[in-house]
Amino acid sequence: MYVDFNKMPEHARVWVYQAERPLSEQEVNQIKSRLTTFCQGWNTHGNLMPTSFDIIEGQIILLAVDESNLGASGCSIDSSVRLLRELESQLGIDLTNQGKVSYKNQNKIKVSPALGIKSKVLSGEISTDTEVINPLIKEKSELNQLWIPAKSSWLNKFFPN
Repeated sequence: MYVDFNKMPEHARVWVYQAERPLSEQEVNQIKSRLTTFCQGWNTHGNLMPTSFDIIEGQIILLAVDESNLGASGCSIDSSVRLLRELESQLGIDLTNQGKVSYKNQNKIKVSPALGIKSKVLSGEISTDTEVINPLIKEKSELNQLWIPAKSSWLNKFFPN
């Protein structure tokens, strides 16, 4: 059952999906329509779960489920990933690839493959204070830590001591 994102409890489980480019208004509307329909029927073993989503900064999709009464099963999580992969195909975007790093450069979100991120640090494009998406976010209560300084992330190993 769909619940407004702001009304989801702080302990709601959250998945963060990052598009590699800003989404157009038409794309955002299409994603909202598909996710609203999906959330209205998202269930685990036939039982509806309180679910929601939000699209922030025109590029990041947050999907949330309140697991306090019923945990999301593997099949229910698979169904959400299947929908996101359909959206990827329809819109020509990458959402489900976890091998990327999103960071802010001059207030714009940039996305780079994780394998090449060291070169961005060495060139100075990513500094210790550059905000990067925190891949460890698991609950809605942690969204205030969605963007963290690179020095507080796994990228810290690339900075000289």
